Amino acid sequence: MFSLSSGVFSNRILWIAVIAWAIAQTLKTFTSIRSEGRIDWSKIMGPGGMPSSHSAFVTSLATAIGLTEGWNSGMFAVAFVFAAVVMYDAAGVRRAAGKQARVLNQLMTIMLKEGHVPATKLRELLGHTPFEVVVGALLGIAIARLMLR
Repeated sequence: MFSLSSGVFSNRILWIAVIAWAIAQTLKTFTSIRSEGRIDWSKIMGPGGMPSSHSAFVTSLATAIGLTEGWNSGMFAVAFVFAAVVMYDAAGVRRAAGKQARVLNQLMTIMLKEGHVPATKLRELLGHTPFEVVVGALLGIAIARLMLR
């Protein structure tokens, strides 16, 4: 029989990660005040921005596993490697893709003015700066530690 008090709904580690992600995503709307001079509610579900919700998500997961299963457990090792790959991707590959999108959009603007192509813009804010990744990671660690007190 299916029960809300068992299974995925009672998985404390999963909820810690989801809450860390939600807090980071919500914070992005307010950190946009510094860069854009206003609260940007579109950031609540978008990629990129400060702090990295990807980093908060995976580091809270790894920290919660380390605190509950042990720092020398196989599960912590898997979560740690997973977190490292996600954060590398956020600050490296996805950031580079965002930079390429910015250049392509500039070229598209020039070509549009000359009447060569239709107006289509690529999403530029895909990744994170290393600082955004570190702040997201620290946020995730703090949330996991606070929730597992």
